[in-house]
Amino acid sequence: MTNTRPLHRIAAEVRQDWTKPYFGAVPYLRAMSTLGSITDKYGLDDGESIVAYFLANAQTWKGETARRVKAELNAMLKASR
Repeated sequence: MTNTRPLHRIAAEVRQDWTKPYFGAVPYLRAMSTLGSITDKYGLDDGESIVAYFLANAQTWKGETARRVKAELNAMLKASR
């Protein structure tokens, strides 16, 4: 998992592009804002589950930025398994 952006940077980009996120994605976006990598923990949750739940709740986020960021997060998930 080299050359991956920190999750907090990805979360900042999401917040900049998705100005009114779906309420179900907000807690996961908030958690991602505190994480460096997908292997970090947020309370009792691991980064993998936070990213997976964010993606599940980000289906209403559309556009080029959304497609690129979702692909980046999916690649991180795949590489971590």
